[in-house]
Amino acid sequence: MEPEHSFKFSREQRGRYSAGGSEAATFYNSTSYWDEFVWGGAWLYHATGNSSYLQLATTPGIARRAGAFWGGPDYGVRSWDNKLAGAQVLLSRLRLFLSPGYPYEEILRTFHNQISIVMCSYLPFFTGFNRTKDGLIQLNHGRPQPLQYAVNAAFLATLYSDYLKAADTTGWYCGPNFYSTEVLRDFAKIQIDYILGKNPRKMSYIVGFGGWKWRDTSKPNPNTLVGAMAAGPDKHDGFHDVRTNYNYTEPTLAGNAGLVAALLALSGDRTTGIDKNTIFSSVPPMFPTPPPPPAPWKP
Repeated sequence: MEPEHSFKFSREQRGRYSAGGSEAATFYNSTSYWDEFVWGGAWLYHATGNSSYLQLATTPGIARRAGAFWGGPDYGVRSWDNKLAGAQVLLSRLRLFLSPGYPYEEILRTFHNQISIVMCSYLPFFTGFNRTKDGLIQLNHGRPQPLQYAVNAAFLATLYSDYLKAADTTGWYCGPNFYSTEVLRDFAKIQIDYILGKNPRKMSYIVGFGGWKWRDTSKPNPNTLVGAMAAGPDKHDGFHDVRTNYNYTEPTLAGNAGLVAALLALSGDRTTGIDKNTIFSSVPPMFPTPPPPPAPWKP
């Protein structure tokens, strides 16, 4: 019950933790909390089967405040500050596999269409996001620490590809053009390969994977964070191995969480497919409520 209590607290005590010029705002400034309501509500519905959470996660007003209908340069960028793209993928899975129907279908279809457009924006055929010369997508538009955004996108792209395949869907449309689900996996592999060493410097951004040249300094490292992913290169594929410059060398929980998720999504035996049922084990059988009858006909 603890997650439910925490969610209830967040609903009753609303506010950004970094508001008012707090110290947290300097490094991790929260721009909104509405996306957390969609994200948290979706997960709690899957965990408890309580339809009130699904009703909240699919409330159009909350989706609007979360930025679902705004677009903008950061639309579709899953990060520690914005969970909307993750929630859209999760709720699209619900629509693909359970088809809950009325009264959820309209907003679920909207989320599904929106995340399809997001997936289009990840592809190299489109120009919503720039890429470095060797293919690292610039989801944060050339600002520092790009890798945490790239690994999250790689994870979501692989997951969405698997969901479509499990639903016997071979691809999706980006405008008039049809793309196979495999292009999403190709995108994800390019991002992960770049991080693991397929880049102009031929270096791994994961501590302990590949050579040690860019980790070692003239003095011994007091701690070795094996498996940690550095913040990453700049928009020109450049990297400065300076411990005090967190824009290049800082590992983060948000980044490593996305990395592990993407690696898991890309690994494993693809012949068995994904488990379409376990995530819904707490969800009771869904018998869609019929829509209200039309108004009486008047001659």
